[in-house]
Amino acid sequence: MSTIDRRQFLERMLALGGTALATAAFLSLLSCSKEPTPEPPSDNTTPPPPVDAAYVAVARGDDPATLVQRSVDALGGIGRFVKLGNDVIIKPNICSAYRTPEYAATTNPEVVAALVALCLGAGAKRVRVMDRSFDGSAEDAYANSGIAAAVQAAGGEMELMATMKFQDTAIPNGKSITSCNVYRDILQTDVLIDVPIAKDHSMAGLTLGMKNLLGVVSNPGKYHTDMAERVTDLTSLVMPDLTVVDAVRILMNNGPTGGSLNDVKRMNTVIASHDIVAADAYASTLFGKTLPDIVRAGARRGLGTTDLASVKIEEIAA
Repeated sequence: MSTIDRRQFLERMLALGGTALATAAFLSLLSCSKEPTPEPPSDNTTPPPPVDAAYVAVARGDDPATLVQRSVDALGGIGRFVKLGNDVIIKPNICSAYRTPEYAATTNPEVVAALVALCLGAGAKRVRVMDRSFDGSAEDAYANSGIAAAVQAAGGEMELMATMKFQDTAIPNGKSITSCNVYRDILQTDVLIDVPIAKDHSMAGLTLGMKNLLGVVSNPGKYHTDMAERVTDLTSLVMPDLTVVDAVRILMNNGPTGGSLNDVKRMNTVIASHDIVAADAYASTLFGKTLPDIVRAGARRGLGTTDLASVKIEEIAA
């Protein structure tokens, strides 16, 4: 049967008098039409960010959970990143088994827990938190950082990174290195959220979002040669969907593990962006130091921007 246009359809409906017979005719015409019925959009379709969304959001205030909520909201909300049924991995900095949160060597547990709660609230199937400690055992690092207890209270899972899950993986855009031994689940997860603490680093200048990704490889020492390019190579493969920089407390000197409260500065700040380079560039301004080579390399290689004057930065008093 040939298709009819809208005018012909309306004429037939009127002739039928708008009765139950009209409804039957309507259904019959639909079944005969050659035009397919559009599929409804998938629940996991990533919507574009709202037109008024911040490119970088900077929240300041006394409550870390509120800072996370407000900064992510300014980007368009957690629903921009996490969909119903998603598997989410959150990657904080839990490098040391010998530092409690006040020493600013590890990510603030309240910041991590707030992200877990947001992701679960958005309908994530599960939210795992993990890192590879280089200073003591992962079990002790998870516990002493306060992150394990906070994550579990928020409904998330702490995962010890199993040796068997690290796999050699090609880096298609690698310059200094063309492969890495990376944790398989990091590559397979639906959503990766990078949550570094902003702190001094004796070799890199600063440890921020890009440098924090060394916790997903089995041999981070390999990246201390030609560090800027190699960390950028890794970032090009393991690109987070969202970066949230914990600057509630920052470690000003003697990083990455610190050990003296005299080196810690209270900033009560959280910085969030979909652009890891931009997040790192803004976080760098808190230290009054030259922009780290790693961050410059990330911008040069097209992974994000350090030109903060060219993007929308929303400053929030939370």
